[in-house]
Amino acid sequence: MINCKIQIENDEFSKQLFGNLDENIKIIEKRINVDIVLRDGSIVLIGEEKNVELGKRLIKELEIMTEKGNQLNNQNISYCINLLFEGNEEKMQELSDDVIAFTIKSKPIQPKTLGQKKYINLIKENTVTFGIGPAGTGKTYLAVAMAARALKKDEVNRIVLTRPAVEAGETLGFLPGDLKDKVDPYLRPLYDALFEILGSEKFDRYMERGIIEVAPLAFMRGRTLDNAFIILDEAQNTTPEQMKMFLTRLGFGSKAVVTGDITQTDIPSNKKSGLLHAKEILKGVKGISICELTEKDVVRHELVQRIIKAYTKYEEKQEYKNTKKKNKN
Repeated sequence: MINCKIQIENDEFSKQLFGNLDENIKIIEKRINVDIVLRDGSIVLIGEEKNVELGKRLIKELEIMTEKGNQLNNQNISYCINLLFEGNEEKMQELSDDVIAFTIKSKPIQPKTLGQKKYINLIKENTVTFGIGPAGTGKTYLAVAMAARALKKDEVNRIVLTRPAVEAGETLGFLPGDLKDKVDPYLRPLYDALFEILGSEKFDRYMERGIIEVAPLAFMRGRTLDNAFIILDEAQNTTPEQMKMFLTRLGFGSKAVVTGDITQTDIPSNKKSGLLHAKEILKGVKGISICELTEKDVVRHELVQRIIKAYTKYEEKQEYKNTKKKNKN
C-alpha cells in the first residue's frame, strides 16, 4: 500500500470531483480500488501502486476537462474510467473541444462520448447522416442541437421535424384535434430538446412563422425541401417505401439526419424496416454517412447500459438458436 498526495489549486474542481455527498469520488474509489481523502487542500490516494497510478492519471485528465468548462457527473466520470482502462485516457480531452450550442440557461451542449463526437462530425461533413443506436445515446437530442446551430448560423432557413406515426399499431386518424394536435405526442422528444435550446417563446414564434415545421411522414410526399435541416426521428418504424420517399424530398442547401433504433421496431413483423433497408443499400454512397452508436454511448442512468447489454446478449442467443435450428432442418 502506498500514499500519493496531489495538490489541488482549484476549489471548484475539488467540489465537482467529490460531488454531492461524495457520490463521484465513491465511483472512482470503487472502480479503481483506491481510497481517496481530501486533506489540507490536497487529494490523497491510498492503495496498491498500480491502482494509485491509475487514480493519478484519471484525476489529472478530469481536472483538464473541468478547466475546459465540463461539469463532472456520474456518467462522464464512469466513461472516463472506461477509457482509462482501455489505455485511451488521452481521448478524454477530445470530448471537451466541441461545443455544439448552448441551452437557454447557458449550459454547453457537447458530445459526451467518442461515439457521439463521431456522430456530430459526420453530421457536419455529410448531407445525410443516419444515427442508429439504442435509447439514451443522444442521437435525437444531438440532431436537434445541430439543427438549432445550423439555423442560428444561417446555414439553413428552417427546421423540419417528422416522424412516422405507427407506434403500438395506432394511426393519426383516431386522435382528436387538428394536425398539430395529432402530431405533437409523437414529436415530444424533439420539442423538449428545442425548448431547452431555444426557449419556449422563441420556439412558439418560430412555429408561427414556419421556421420550425412539424409534419407526420405521410405528409412529406410530393414536397421538395430546400435550405432546410430535416430530422426524421424513430425511422425504424418506416417502411422501405416511406424511407425512399423521405430521402428523395431533399432539396438544395438542405441537410437531413435520420435517427432510429433497429431493435425497437413497431411495424408488423412481416414488413422490413425502412431504416434497416436503407442501412444495407446506402452504405458507401457519397454524401451519406451511417453512425452506429452502442451501449457505450448511453448517457442516461448506468442501469440503462446494463439493460441494453442484457437484451443484446439475449437477442444474440436467440439468433444463434434460430440459425442452428434452420441448419438442422
